[in-house]
Amino acid sequence: MLKRAGLDYWEHVDIHYHDGLDELFAAYPDGKYHYITKFGTKTYSSFDFSDTGEDYFFVFGQETKGLPRELIDANLDRCLRIPMNEHIRSLNLSNTAAILMYEALRQQDFPNLK
Repeated sequence: MLKRAGLDYWEHVDIHYHDGLDELFAAYPDGKYHYITKFGTKTYSSFDFSDTGEDYFFVFGQETKGLPRELIDANLDRCLRIPMNEHIRSLNLSNTAAILMYEALRQQDFPNLK
């Protein structure tokens, strides 16, 4: 399914698989992790992603469960939310990822994009 989602740009994608968050954190110990959750107190657009020398990681939970509560509680200062009304439980994962990626790219003046 992942390959199908890439369609005509698959050869330009560099994917790394990790068997859990601990493995991800170990692989990128200096990464700036941001956790996407409706429990975040700051909106995604209030964070500064303008430093092109940083590695930013957006961590999403399962669409049905979200992120583990202990991860959220331990990282409240890096929890982002996308504003929604009270009638929406969550946004589609791919839409949420697109919103965040393009906000980070916008703050960096869309590097390497035409």
